[in-house]
Amino acid sequence: MLDQKPSATRRIPIVIATVVVGGLAGFAALYGLGLSRTPSGDPACRAAVATAQKIAPLAHGEVAALTMAGAPLKLPDLAFEDADGKPRKLSDFRGKTLLVNLWATWCVPCRKEMPALDQLQTKLSGPNFEVVAINIDTRDPEKPKNFLKDANLTRLGYFTDQKAKVFQDLKSIGRALGMPTSVLVDPQGCEIATIAGPAEWASDDALKLIRAALGSAAASL
Repeated sequence: MLDQKPSATRRIPIVIATVVVGGLAGFAALYGLGLSRTPSGDPACRAAVATAQKIAPLAHGEVAALTMAGAPLKLPDLAFEDADGKPRKLSDFRGKTLLVNLWATWCVPCRKEMPALDQLQTKLSGPNFEVVAINIDTRDPEKPKNFLKDANLTRLGYFTDQKAKVFQDLKSIGRALGMPTSVLVDPQGCEIATIAGPAEWASDDALKLIRAALGSAAASL
């Protein structure tokens, strides 16, 4: 009996399949690292997603650009300083719903947005809500302070990160694509919604949406 060997035509598909599988494995090895930028799936953040779904119909008008959380995502424990230079972290505010905002004096839309943030803080701040506006100017530390003083924006707490690491930390999870950036955060430190760009935070649209978020967050505790 003749020894039958696999023909060349039969070997080609096997070789191709091996190359394809190997290529896919390599692709996964290279781009699988990007999974760290996707939502964490933290079970503690499921309530935040439920809140996002509840308030989504209110994201119109002045806050139409808000993107609601579609999957559980715990934010990094952002580190910054307060007006006295004392270290602060996002986790210091656990138990409150927050509007975390990144701004800089060199950012024209940021400067225009600050009065609305100050008014939002005036209207809704309390034991359940706070605006945490973090300045990321990296040069003159007095410039942002003088800006707030000259504009008579007195209700906002002053927070700063002169290394702008808070921006990079949010960018690493795909939540800071430009300036200003704002993230609505639930009492557990989880994303409810994010917006890249300014919003009229003192508008009726914004106030109604945030009040609804506060009510939903309180119900989930």
